[in-house]
Amino acid sequence: MTISTHDIIIIGSGAAGLTAAINLAQTHKVLVLAKGALDSGSTNWAQGGIAAVLDGGDSFAAHVEDTMVAGGGLNDRATVEFVVSEAPAAIERLAALGVPFNAGEAFGERWHLTREGGHSHRRIVHVDDATGHAVQVALMAAARANPNITLMENMVAIDLITSRHGERYSGDGRVWGVYALDSKAGRVEAFVGRATILATGGAGRTYLFSTAPRGATGDGIAMAWRAGCRVSNMEMMQFHPTCLYNLEVKNFLITEAMRGEGGKLKLPAGVPGGGERFMDRFDPRGELAPRDVVARAIDHEIKRLGLDYVHLDISHQPAEFIKEHFPTIYARLLSLGTDITKEPIPVVPAQHYTCGGVVIDLDGRTDLPGLYAAGEVTESGLHGANRLASNSLLECFVFGEAAANHIRATWADLPAPPPIRAWDESRVTDSDEEVVVTHNWKEIRRFMWDYVGIVRSTKRLERAQHRADLLAREVDDYYGNFRVTSDLIELRNLLEVARLIIRSALKRKESRGLHYTLDHPDMLPEAVDTVLVP
Repeated sequence: MTISTHDIIIIGSGAAGLTAAINLAQTHKVLVLAKGALDSGSTNWAQGGIAAVLDGGDSFAAHVEDTMVAGGGLNDRATVEFVVSEAPAAIERLAALGVPFNAGEAFGERWHLTREGGHSHRRIVHVDDATGHAVQVALMAAARANPNITLMENMVAIDLITSRHGERYSGDGRVWGVYALDSKAGRVEAFVGRATILATGGAGRTYLFSTAPRGATGDGIAMAWRAGCRVSNMEMMQFHPTCLYNLEVKNFLITEAMRGEGGKLKLPAGVPGGGERFMDRFDPRGELAPRDVVARAIDHEIKRLGLDYVHLDISHQPAEFIKEHFPTIYARLLSLGTDITKEPIPVVPAQHYTCGGVVIDLDGRTDLPGLYAAGEVTESGLHGANRLASNSLLECFVFGEAAANHIRATWADLPAPPPIRAWDESRVTDSDEEVVVTHNWKEIRRFMWDYVGIVRSTKRLERAQHRADLLAREVDDYYGNFRVTSDLIELRNLLEVARLIIRSALKRKESRGLHYTLDHPDMLPEAVDTVLVP
C-alpha cells in the first residue's frame, strides 16, 4: 500500500469539491479524489439551475423567506441569510469561469431567470435544462488547468484517517485524510493531508426501484459518522415530484423549471377526473408548491386511483418555446417516443436529495478538527425540512468557498500529519460469496421504499429498523473477513445511512416537511433538529 501526502485532500469532484479546490489552489497543493469518472457525480445531472437574487424586483429577504417556508421552519435563519447573500457573487464567479448562462430575453435583462416551485420570484439562472453539466465542464476545465490541483479518478473512499490510525495512537479525533480503494488496480491507498474536505453527494436517487441503477450511496455521511461526527435531520429525504415513468429508463428527472414555465400536473385519461389538473386541491400554489407538497399530492393520487403515474403536460405552450427552454428533455423523450410539444409526460415521485447530513458551521467545519464538509453531504441549516428548488448547487458553491477560505486563513495553525499506519489486509481473503452483496443491496432498497418512503408510520419504521439491524450484523461480518470491493464499500455505507434515516424518523414525533407519518400527522409548535451523536 502506498501513502501519499498533500496539503489538502478533497473527497468528491462535483460542484462543492472543485469550487474548494480552485480556491485553495491559489496557495496550496490540492488532491481531488473522484469515486468514478470526474464528471460522474450528481452535479453533472442537475437540470434546473441556481437560485440567486439577480433582479431588481427581487430581494434577499424574499429569497430567505421562500427558503424558510419551503423548509418548514426547520432551517437555521443565520445560515439561510448567509447563503442567500453570497449567491450573486457565486454566480459571478461561475460566469467568470465560462459558464454560459442563458441570456436575458427582455431589454436590459443580463440573464434569463426562470421560476420554480416555492419561489415567489423568477430567480433561477440556468443553462438551458442542463445547468449542472455546464457548471461541471467549466469547473473541471479550471481545475485541470491549475498545476496545484491533482485529480484522481476511480478512488472509492473507505474510511477517514483519524488520530487512531497514526503509528502512535491518539484519541483527539483529528482527521488526516482518507483510505481509498483504487477500483481499477484493486488496491487500497492512503491519502494524507493537513485538512480534508468531504464533498460527496448524499443518498439521493437510491431506493425508488429495486432494479434501478445505483445512485449516490451516502459515503461521506457514513464515513463521517463512523469517525465521530454528529448527523442531523436524516429523516428529511426529498422525493423529486416528477421523475419520468418509463420501465426501460430509470432516474430521468423532469426539471422543476418545466412547472415554472407553465407545465400542469393532470390525471391520465380513463380515470375519474382524467385529463384534469389536481394540484389546486392540495395547495393554493398549485404546481408551484414546494417539492414535498407536490410529491405527496402525486403519491396520494397514484394510490387513491391505483395509477402507475400521473401526467405533466406542457404541450399547450408553443413548440418552439418548449424546444428552446427544454432541449435536453425534448430530445431525450422524443428518442423514447414521446413528443412533449404534443403530448404529456408520465411522471412519478423519485427519491432525489438528502436534506440532512453531517453537521457543519458557516465555515464548513465539522465536529472533528481537520475535517470540513460542503454540499449534499452536510446539514448546514440551509434546507431545513425540505429543500427549496435550485438551492442545492448554490449550497455547494457557497460552502465550498467558505471551507476553502477558512483553511487558508488558519493554515498556520494546522499541524503536519503524523506517520500513518498502512491499510491492514493480513487477516482477510478474497470473497467467494459476492451474491451476498447483491442480495443485501436489493433488500435494503426494497424495505426502505416500502417502509421509509413518502408516507411513514411507526410500525413501518420499526419493521425497517429490524431488517436493517439484521443486515448490519451480516454486512459487518462480511466486511471483517473479505477484501474490500467497490460494491462492498457502497453496501456498507448505504446500510449505515439507511439506519441513520430510520433512527431519525422514529425520533421525530410530528409531520414536518419531507417527514410525514400517519401516527403524528400534525406539526409541533416548535421546530427542533433531530441530532444523532455517535
